[in-house]
Amino acid sequence: MGARRRSRRLAAVLTVTALAFGTAACGSGSDSAGGGDPNTLEVWTRSNPDPAATYERVFAAFTKKTGIKIDYQPVINFDQQLQSRASTKDLPDVMINDTALMGSYQSQGLLKPLTPASIAGGDQITDKTWSSTVGIDGRHYGIPYSRQAQTLMIRTDWLKKLGLKAPTTWQQLLTVAKAFATRDPDGDGKADTYGMVVPGSAQNGYAAWWGASFLWQGGARIIEADGKGTYTPAMDSTAAVDTVTWMKDNLFCGDNAVIQPGAVTAVTGTATNFQDGNAGMYLTGPYNIATFDTTLGKDKYGVVPAPAGPAGGDVLADGENIYFGAKTGKTKQEQALAAFLISPQGQRLAMTGKNQPVVRIPVNSTLDAAKVRDDPRWSVVQKAYEDASRQFPNAPDFAPIKQDTADSLNAIFTYCGSDVRSQLGELNETLAGDLKDQDLLK
Repeated sequence: MGARRRSRRLAAVLTVTALAFGTAACGSGSDSAGGGDPNTLEVWTRSNPDPAATYERVFAAFTKKTGIKIDYQPVINFDQQLQSRASTKDLPDVMINDTALMGSYQSQGLLKPLTPASIAGGDQITDKTWSSTVGIDGRHYGIPYSRQAQTLMIRTDWLKKLGLKAPTTWQQLLTVAKAFATRDPDGDGKADTYGMVVPGSAQNGYAAWWGASFLWQGGARIIEADGKGTYTPAMDSTAAVDTVTWMKDNLFCGDNAVIQPGAVTAVTGTATNFQDGNAGMYLTGPYNIATFDTTLGKDKYGVVPAPAGPAGGDVLADGENIYFGAKTGKTKQEQALAAFLISPQGQRLAMTGKNQPVVRIPVNSTLDAAKVRDDPRWSVVQKAYEDASRQFPNAPDFAPIKQDTADSLNAIFTYCGSDVRSQLGELNETLAGDLKDQDLLK
């Protein structure tokens, strides 16, 4: 584990050096400076074609309203392309990407700081949501755009056939999962169903992303802030050991296993058992609702709050922010775009239409997701975000922390004879190193 972290740290240092060099010349000047058409903004999102079509519609409405043109580029290999552009001293004007990446981007000098008051309509975003855009130095480096929280997607037709109710506790979750896996809920006479879908691969940190909700519900934390700008690793706590042991013993291993085969190598793109119709539950984000409605049928499943663990029912919340590239010029145009994107009009456009929505839970507090979509299932998601969610810490560069956590969890879930306490102790030492690398270790 330590060698892997040191190798990744070296790669990160080289990348940061290249980025810092690439952006060093981009930080001064006025709004009239900069190359290209001053009335055109280059905007990047990490998007496949379907959500990109939604963004196209949103940006077209913005241009019609303001006259400011958008050179829109949906970029799948976002970080790789961003590094390439930074090395040429030519960052995009505006980027829309994950909230958890803010600390990484800010530490590399890629973002312009801003104030909420500089964005028209910023007062319609709650303080809780704005807090996720504050960097280590206390300044804001993004504008909230979309938020979401995990909920449990569950086969309601299977529940009805087996005479069961949606689970509200971990123990009930196991009971339902075992019934889905062993009692032939699809009625085909074959042992070909699974209790739950898990994207448990270490790739891109999936095991930590999916497992975080269980950690929160078990009372565990990955790192803890001390309120003074530094952090301590917390994955060797009793709560963490108990939670990870419960997950290993009850979901992944032995006769108790209730998840789909190959879960420890599955990412979200390959963990398709729920939409394929052979798994009964999936703890996941609401972006899947449109897909499941099409592939499975909205009459066959429901959206319910995640079952609560010993410490409650908190789930992982995440989303996307609007970021301004650290370059000269176009600040007024960038602010105008951000103001439109967070406005009721911009948020509604991004939440509706025939293509995949790019705003899940609106950041504009005047909007209700269920009313905008005329779909009461979204009230479950919005309530989970507002009342029962935690985000990954956004101020540090959380990417190496998430990846190291995923590596450890994946190894524990893969090798069922592993010693959870000792492996989490090793993870804690690795997390301490990650924090020390960023001068954030208490």
